[in-house]
Amino acid sequence: MRARNLTKRFGALVAVDHVDLTVPRAHVYGFLGPNGSGKTTTIRMLCGLLTPSEGEAEVLGLRIPEQAEALRRRIGYMTQKFSLFEDLSVRENLEFLAAVQDMPKAQAARRIDELLVQYRFQDRQQQLAGTMSGGQKQRLALAGAVIHQPELLFLDEPTSAVDPESRRDFWEKLFDLADTGTTILVSTHYMDEAERCHRIAILDRGALVADGTPAELTGALAGRTVEVLAAQPRRAQQLLVDAPGVLSVAQIGNTLRVLTDRDGDTAARLQRLLAQADLQAEVSASHPNLEDVFVSATRGRDNERAQERAA
Repeated sequence: MRARNLTKRFGALVAVDHVDLTVPRAHVYGFLGPNGSGKTTTIRMLCGLLTPSEGEAEVLGLRIPEQAEALRRRIGYMTQKFSLFEDLSVRENLEFLAAVQDMPKAQAARRIDELLVQYRFQDRQQQLAGTMSGGQKQRLALAGAVIHQPELLFLDEPTSAVDPESRRDFWEKLFDLADTGTTILVSTHYMDEAERCHRIAILDRGALVADGTPAELTGALAGRTVEVLAAQPRRAQQLLVDAPGVLSVAQIGNTLRVLTDRDGDTAARLQRLLAQADLQAEVSASHPNLEDVFVSATRGRDNERAQERAA
């Protein structure tokens, strides 16, 4: 999947701003971004559900949106809201989706039997979908999205309403699909999910602000994150949050996690600042994580804009 200068305007609002994307085959590609950052709009354009205002996209070798109708038979789509029929049984929902995909009855029956085993619904196939737990509904929705064995699967915040155990189980299913050759594009708010992806894109106010593997993105922040163990963490946080070059200070227990806008003598510089305020603290370098990447990509962009306005 490849997109170049993909742009979508709704009147004066630029929802997606000249985004370039390349998603390799059989990869799990994660989309991160705040609410309103353009993730869903981008996904809908790549599916052929929205026409771009500018730019072009090629998905599974097809030009989008010109060949969107041909694409729809080759992709699956799952949203965060359960969209199947709650007054139909598990099997009835899958039979309906197979009919929507024009699958021959014998083929559909075999495929449904496979999915009932694969997604652990053998003993629940007559249960009404509306009576199931959130995790069960999620598994059923995923089974429905892949009933026609799509080459490409779009998932728009699919795990936002389920418990951690169900989320882990769901991601195991995604990697099973990737191992069989399915390409997956998934948007998420969860950093632990993003860490599982082969590659990640971060969107902010419609613009692509980061793109790479988790290791590449965290590696780029080397030297910019420190941990502060302070006797008075709230006072230390109040001091550090306004310090020059500090992008964020987050308290985790009695420890402060600090992200700065540049590498270098970060730990020593913050140690001096705390000592000057008579605050006892131990400052040490720490390994960046994806939350640091997210904050750097979004808040760092705010700082750049502020500096441009000041200039």
